[in-house]
Amino acid sequence: TVLVVPVEKKLMDVKIKDLPNWILTQDFTPKGTIRAFQRGYYQYDNKYVNINKGSTLGVSMVLEADVLFNYCVSYKELKHEQLRKNH
Repeated sequence: TVLVVPVEKKLMDVKIKDLPNWILTQDFTPKGTIRAFQRGYYQYDNKYVNINKGSTLGVSMVLEADVLFNYCVSYKELKHEQLRKNH
């Protein structure tokens, strides 16, 4: 006898007509949700941080996100300062 293990499909590989069945097969327990987040973290880490040791791509992406976030937070003050400068 041969044991067949079902292969987990990624969301991008699922066709629209198979989407409801795919959603029903997912594990939405707390443990399954934590495992899904861990898989996502490890995929990000392997794709962007551990590309080549010494590569700064992952670190630069985090820094860019930080700069963008800080700009969005201080946009109102920057806009007010610019208007005051021009008038």
